[in-house]
Amino acid sequence: MAMKQAATAEIRAFFFSSVTSQSSPLVRHLHASAGSKKIVGVFYKANEYAAMNPNFLGCVEGSLGIREWLESQGHQYIVTDDKEGLNCELEKHIPDLHVLITTPFHPAYVTAERIKKAKNLQLLLTAGIGSDHVDLNAAAAAGLTVAEVTGSNVVSVAEDELMRILILVRNFLPGHHQVIKGEWNVAGIAHRAYDLEGKTIGTVGAGRIGKLLLQRLKPFNCKLLYHDRLKIDPELEKQIGAKFEEDMDAMLPKCDVLVINTPLTDKTRGLFNKERIAKCKKGVLIVNNARGAIMDTQAVVDACNSGHIGGYSGDVWNPQPAPKDHPWRYMPNQAMTPHISGTTIDAQLRYAAGVKDMLDRYFKGQDFPAQNYIVKEGELAPQYR
Repeated sequence: MAMKQAATAEIRAFFFSSVTSQSSPLVRHLHASAGSKKIVGVFYKANEYAAMNPNFLGCVEGSLGIREWLESQGHQYIVTDDKEGLNCELEKHIPDLHVLITTPFHPAYVTAERIKKAKNLQLLLTAGIGSDHVDLNAAAAAGLTVAEVTGSNVVSVAEDELMRILILVRNFLPGHHQVIKGEWNVAGIAHRAYDLEGKTIGTVGAGRIGKLLLQRLKPFNCKLLYHDRLKIDPELEKQIGAKFEEDMDAMLPKCDVLVINTPLTDKTRGLFNKERIAKCKKGVLIVNNARGAIMDTQAVVDACNSGHIGGYSGDVWNPQPAPKDHPWRYMPNQAMTPHISGTTIDAQLRYAAGVKDMLDRYFKGQDFPAQNYIVKEGELAPQYR
């Protein structure tokens, strides 16, 4: 706890200065000019949980720990969880805000219409990783900068994926539910509980999170496969013992467990439709902490009902928050949760510090770390093209 409090103190300890810079006529003024800026953050509310941990920074009440810092410099900082509809709190501030901070865990959908209304908007920051809640093409066309805290929660998500794999493979949830209900039926669990050792695990996407997952799976003595647009460094690939599969569809029927680790783009939206799911091994277990819209919602439900998908777990939905009647809540053999994997307290400290750093650079007229840019000077990052 002392380490986490120290990290929070470090976030609050950073000061900045504003500078004026010239910008390209094709790009909205990227760096802050002198004077007060209006910064709006959209986060989930913690309510009674906010006071339970001083490092709970990723909520409305915690406000990323940057309120005192911003206001001491004369900037206006408005934080809300109200983000839907024409009369929501966010909508009131769209016309005159300069910076919008959003998060994948309670996404404020930044549509082309909202971007058009935001005449003063210069910078869109994601507190976390994954900026698909922003219309990136519209942001690029408007000359906006979009950035996220790359790497801030990759460990958190990879660990969560490993947990979900084990929950599905060992058929954990039915046993847990028995305990709550006062039941005791070993056969009801054991008939579909397996060891992870010896199973074939495939990941669609082997970027930062995918590589960390493969590394964490190595001690389980599984057969590890991956499909990605880029191969892993040969030395790391050898160290992990993972095999590159150039053809994703050829990889699918080999996998006992399939993990989705690719960003949501125009190409990956609806990637796992009825036809592609049919190519998977019957009884496949699927973990998806990437984005819900990569999957065809009804196709997943149908495959779980038929048994073609033997179990499905993840924390991402389409849309988010998931409505009460979302069919994934009620399909069999699911181990779904709200979008939680990347917002552990440790991750919050990292992405709060990352947002603070980028705001500081913005005020000083400095570039961000190159890997943080999602849209810069009208160009999308390679993974979103």
